[in-house]
This record gives sequence, structure tokens and C-alpha cells, in this order.
Amino acid sequence: MKPVIKQSFAVNYNYDVYFTQGLFEPTNDTLLKVIHRQAGGPAKIFVVMDERLAEKQPMLCKKIAAYAKAHKDVMTLCEKPFCVPGGELIKNDFEILKKIYQHINDDGICRHSYIIAMGGGALLDAVGFAAATAHRGIRLIRVPTTVLSQDDSGVGVKNGVNYFGKKNYIGTFAPPYAVLNDFNFIRTLDFRDWLSGIGEAVKVSLIKDADLFHYIRTNAAKLIKEKNEEIMQEIICRSAELHLLHIGTQGDPFELGSSRPLDFGHWSAHKLEQLTNHRLRHGEAVAIGVALDSTYSYLTGLLQEDDWWTILSTLKTLGFTLYVPELSHKTDDPHHPDSIFKGLVEFREHLGGELTLMMLDKIGKGVEIHSANFDLYRKAINFLKRFSSEPKNDRLKKTLHKVA
Repeated sequence: MKPVIKQSFAVNYNYDVYFTQGLFEPTNDTLLKVIHRQAGGPAKIFVVMDERLAEKQPMLCKKIAAYAKAHKDVMTLCEKPFCVPGGELIKNDFEILKKIYQHINDDGICRHSYIIAMGGGALLDAVGFAAATAHRGIRLIRVPTTVLSQDDSGVGVKNGVNYFGKKNYIGTFAPPYAVLNDFNFIRTLDFRDWLSGIGEAVKVSLIKDADLFHYIRTNAAKLIKEKNEEIMQEIICRSAELHLLHIGTQGDPFELGSSRPLDFGHWSAHKLEQLTNHRLRHGEAVAIGVALDSTYSYLTGLLQEDDWWTILSTLKTLGFTLYVPELSHKTDDPHHPDSIFKGLVEFREHLGGELTLMMLDKIGKGVEIHSANFDLYRKAINFLKRFSSEPKNDRLKKTLHKVA
């Protein structure tokens, strides 16, 4: 008898991210390129849509039905789009997830069918989890409809829902079949959602692409005052590409190790979302987390003062709030459930292994550390509190070492 039989095999994952406008216009063939006609006839399609999107674009459901009818040789729409709540509610409410499973079952959706998820990052996460677990995997086509989901969360390989009060506690690594970014959807976003998505683009630019960061910084006023669509489209494309390159080329797409560079600023962001009962959008929390870890990087001597100040000034120019009261709550007790530092413990548990945090060596280059100095973090938090109230005072940065 052999003591062990070793098994090893590799699986190639391929999925494309498309950029288009007017996805469901009859002459737009982007979706047709993705859906392959099945041997037994047209492919079954089940659409799950954010109910807020349906409210903002009341003709969208009819457009999807008309599109399917016009291309009935390729696809069959099983039912009208199933509209569900978006935001963190869908990730916190298992009843919504059960309803999605019920529709998948009732519509006879199988592994050769397609689920189209339309909405922001939270909806894509939850519907992606349902698609990955029903029949052990149904083809998922993501249609991100927010800046944040188009430039970050919608192009990745992760799906999940929240449990035990912890973000993405239950989830899967399951790449989508395709991602279809329709820039027309971002036109109807309110200002907070428009702004929030830029937070993830700033994050990835700071650790991977100085040119993109400076492009964002140079165009910050146009992005905020004019809601310039051309500039935003460029940022979305470049940010999405950076995220995809990391997932595909860094050797750990399913995060088997303890390193997660793309989560720069996220250990505190995830905790802040919870502590504020999701009053903060994800991108808003990420902006605070980026400001916090950039300041920490400066305090530890990793980041030069000019780079640090440029980062904070850019985030402020973009309109981000860089301090909320929850950031200071119970910082004297790192193990208190309402302490921001509890987020470090939860972050480490989520990854497993040793604590690994991404910090900045300079704009465009990240560096990993494996321990955290709470005193320096308290100093950084106190500074952000003052910076938020008097950001134009250049002398403020000279007082950083005295604010703790």
C-alpha cells in the first residue's frame, strides 16, 4: 500500500473585460460575442439587477427584453430581470440570497446557462456567490454599474457575503465568464457614488502606477466640479487594467498566501464600514484607510514628506472626508469590538498566517510590513482629525509629531 498518492493539475482561467456604451442597444454586439449559442438552442439568461438601477432607468428592463427578443437565436430571457436591493443589505440578508437560488432553480438555470449580475460591487459579490455555488458553478456575466465596480471589484475573481458581522466572511474565488463595462451607467450616479469609485483608483495607483496617480491629481478639479466623463473613463480603464494585471501575473490570484497588496488601506476601511453601519460607502472608507496608512508610512520613515503631503492634499481636493469619529473610538483598547484596531485582528484572521500590511515606499511603489505600532497609528489618527478641520494650513504637517 502506498502511503500517499500525490495529485497535481493546473486549470487555466480566461475572461475578458469589455468597455462599451449602450450595451442593450439592438446594434451593440458586445453581449452576443460573449454568449455562445448552445447545441440545444439559445442560451438561457437570468438577470439579477439592483432595484435602484431599475428605478433610475425605468426603461432598462424593457430594453433588455427587447434585446433578447431581437437576438432570440442566441439567447432566451427566462423571466424579466429580478430586482433586488443593492449595497451591503444584499450581503447581509440571507433571505435575498435564498430568493436568488429559488429563481435559479425555478428557471432551470444550469451550468450552460448564464447569470447576468447588474449593479454595484456588493450586488456583484452576492450574486457571484450564488452563481458560484448553485450547481457548483454557473457562468456569471458581470455588468458593473458604478465607478467602483467598473474600476475595481467587478473585474476581480472574488465573491462573497457577510456573516458574524465580518465583511466577506463566506465566499468563493470564482472568476466571471466576462465583465461588460457600460460607461452609460455611470452617468446616472449620484455624486457620492461617482466620487467613491475614485478611491479605489487612487489606491491602486499609489502602490503600482505613479503616472495614474498624477493623472488623477492633475484632473481632480475636473472630475469633481465638472464630472468629466472622458477623464473618468480613462481612470476606470487604467485602474481595471492594473487590478487585472496583479491578479493574473502576481502568482497568487486566489490569495493562498498572506500577502494582499490590493488591500492597501483596507484593514481599517472594512472596519470603518462596520463601525459606521455602512454610513460610509466602501470607496469613502478606502480613502480614509489610504490616508491613514500613508500617514503611518510617513511616520515610520518609509514615505517622504512631499509624497505624503501630496497624497493627503489630492484626496482632500477630490472631496473625500479623511476622518470620522469612529476612527478614534476605543483606540486605547485594541481588542475592543468597536476599536478600529480590532480591524487588524480581523484582517489577519481573514488572511491567515502572519499579519501582512501594504504600506508606501513612494508614490507608485508599495512595500509590505508585518507588524503594527499602535502608538504611531494613534498619532496618525489624531493628525487626520486635525487635517480634516484645517487642511490648508501648511504648517500643520510640521506639528505631526506633537499631536499624539
